[in-house]
Amino acid sequence: MRSFAITVPLMMTPSRDISRLIEIMAQLRTPGTGCPWDLEQTFATIAPYTIEEAYEVTDAIARNDLVDLCDELGDLLLQVVYHARMAEEQNAFSFGDVVEAITRKMIRRHPHVFADNSGYVAPSDVKGTWERIKAEEKAERVARKPTAETLTGGLLANVKAGQPALARALALQRKASTVGFDWNDPRAVLDKIREEADEIEAALDRGDKAEIASETGDLMFALVNLARHVDADPESALRATNAKFERRFAYIEQALAAKGRTLEQASLAEMDALWNEAKAIEKTGISAKQASF
Repeated sequence: MRSFAITVPLMMTPSRDISRLIEIMAQLRTPGTGCPWDLEQTFATIAPYTIEEAYEVTDAIARNDLVDLCDELGDLLLQVVYHARMAEEQNAFSFGDVVEAITRKMIRRHPHVFADNSGYVAPSDVKGTWERIKAEEKAERVARKPTAETLTGGLLANVKAGQPALARALALQRKASTVGFDWNDPRAVLDKIREEADEIEAALDRGDKAEIASETGDLMFALVNLARHVDADPESALRATNAKFERRFAYIEQALAAKGRTLEQASLAEMDALWNEAKAIEKTGISAKQASF
């Protein structure tokens, strides 16, 4: 009679120890006994989730929800462990290497805190020291493995490519402004926005989808520039507008529901009228709950 050995997955319990999380990820990625979905993932397929979790952290902070923040930071930490595990499977690096790299970097970038001497560094000098050391680190990276981007040596070469498009547009504009490539008046940016809008209209007349998309991108870039010139963070501004849209759309739903109707049953003109009503109510400071439908 032939006997078969059965591998029983390790029983896991919650823990405050990071090693437990690393063990859980290793088990999820173990061929044969791991999770089929987790085993299929790659750096590229996980990257969107990494970005999403970072935004979830930002959202929890914006809502001042510290309980949710704790949970979202855990989700973000999982992303780091996930990438590190996949890299370890390729004998590239491990989670320990990630920790060692960032601790080395933080010690190096804070000589005023971790240096052997006890020399005082003024707060105003800290940023300059940080930027100088970052520049030195970048030069070392380029020397080790120059890329097509850094080989150009251009002013914009060190603007991180992995940022969300909105943040990168802002970073590119700020960097270009350091050498005077910038407008001096927000109204000049408004003129550019009008110009881009006219170009979109012309592209619409031609029916060229690729051109329309390109011109729309130009308009969005100009809008980021306007936000920068009026000292408004474009990401925060858009988040606030998203929240405003949600509030007003919810008002439309509630107003229709009070009449025994649904969104599908309402005309665009009716919904638009309710939208304007919601705007008026917001201006007077009356909440949607206080409004009588």
